[in-house]
Amino acid sequence: MSQQYPPPPPGPADAAPGPRSRVLRWAVAAAALGALMIYNSVDSSGTGLPGPPPSAAAPPSATARTPATAIGPAPAASAPTVGLPGLPHSNPTRLTIKSIAVDAPFTPLHLDAAGNLKAPPAGNTNLVGWYAEGPTPGERGPAIVAGHVDTKTGPAVFLMLRLLKPGATADISRADGTVATFTVDSVEMFSKGKFPDQRVYGSTPDPQLRIITCGGSYDRSKKDYTDNVVVFAHLSSSRKA
Repeated sequence: MSQQYPPPPPGPADAAPGPRSRVLRWAVAAAALGALMIYNSVDSSGTGLPGPPPSAAAPPSATARTPATAIGPAPAASAPTVGLPGLPHSNPTRLTIKSIAVDAPFTPLHLDAAGNLKAPPAGNTNLVGWYAEGPTPGERGPAIVAGHVDTKTGPAVFLMLRLLKPGATADISRADGTVATFTVDSVEMFSKGKFPDQRVYGSTPDPQLRIITCGGSYDRSKKDYTDNVVVFAHLSSSRKA
């Protein structure tokens, strides 16, 4: 079963697919992080767009927002926190979202020699990944977490992600012994052809979190989901584990 985040236009055409692999794809568009992709299929996979994301993305543009289906109320801005400082760099180890029964370990996601960022292993449906070259959860900026909604073997870790409500919390345990708690601002669904790169991946002045998976209906002819579910959240507190 295929899952894909839409590539940002314009961009080079995808290469021919290969067998039984799942690729998480990044691209650069207008000095911002390109769209993140998870693709999984019984008999094919996508290839990534070239180039690593920049170390500092452009700030989100209020005028460039893409209309979305608001699963929860959309925030007036993507940075509702006031003055909460960022935590030091520390790799995430576990994601816990009690309201949707998520309790999953992390795996780092890196670009390969071809410029692709591989998704978490398809054989483990209870595994999430974070973009290891970006901010770690709790650092200033948008930390990117992604995982499958399902795989060819059945439901996966983010099957219920779209049911999160504003005000829900997500705890991320970190290697330094701290737990970063993020509060959900909104849960929105975007057409994959109109993915708002700047809003999702643009730099922020405070620590934020984006949790991304596939959503909408499944198009059997394209072997792809039509939409993307994106959780926008901000760091609300931290504590020792």
